[in-house]
Amino acid sequence: MRDTVIFDFGGVVTSSPFEAFNRLERERGLPHDLIRRINASNPDDNAWALFERAEIDAAGFDTKFAEEAMVLGHELRGEDVLSLLSGDIRPRMVHALDWLKTNGYHIGCITNNVPAGEGAGMSRSAEKAAKVAEVMARFHYVIESSKIGIRKPDPRIYELMLTTLGKPAANCVYLDDLGINCKPAAALGMHAIKVTGEAQALDDLADALGVERGTF
Repeated sequence: MRDTVIFDFGGVVTSSPFEAFNRLERERGLPHDLIRRINASNPDDNAWALFERAEIDAAGFDTKFAEEAMVLGHELRGEDVLSLLSGDIRPRMVHALDWLKTNGYHIGCITNNVPAGEGAGMSRSAEKAAKVAEVMARFHYVIESSKIGIRKPDPRIYELMLTTLGKPAANCVYLDDLGINCKPAAALGMHAIKVTGEAQALDDLADALGVERGTF
């Protein structure tokens, strides 16, 4: 029986930062998806990976990311990217969290984040950080990569969530906007959903739990 739902945060509970990345690229006349390309290069040891494991600070990320961008022939500071990380909260996702909790489901959150901004959502203002904190409080347990030094898609971070919640993988549904982060969850035996949009994610979640679409 699937009685547990584990969420990614950015790009699932909030709007995707990739949309903001693309806006910046258009404004600066940079190639489409340049930021994602930089982040995908040397994915275990690049600036992004080091920052999500809290192995460098914001100043170190700013410099190292700029160096990685320059290798590809473009000028872009890491600080410019950090300002885009905190997406907007999706109301229907929050409603889904409330429904799940009210109806006895266990809910967790595994988020790759960085020690920048305010709170787990890396917010740029205290007001937004407070709103994110209200959403985060709904989860039974939250795992942040920057606090434990492990980041998705490392299988250990998913295993830690299963151990903490005391649930077998077969009981769990996992939602993430990155396919590379869904693969380890599926390999462990979770039902993984790749999120491309809010409505799609909630329809797929309803199907996975065997409840009527539109419930959330």
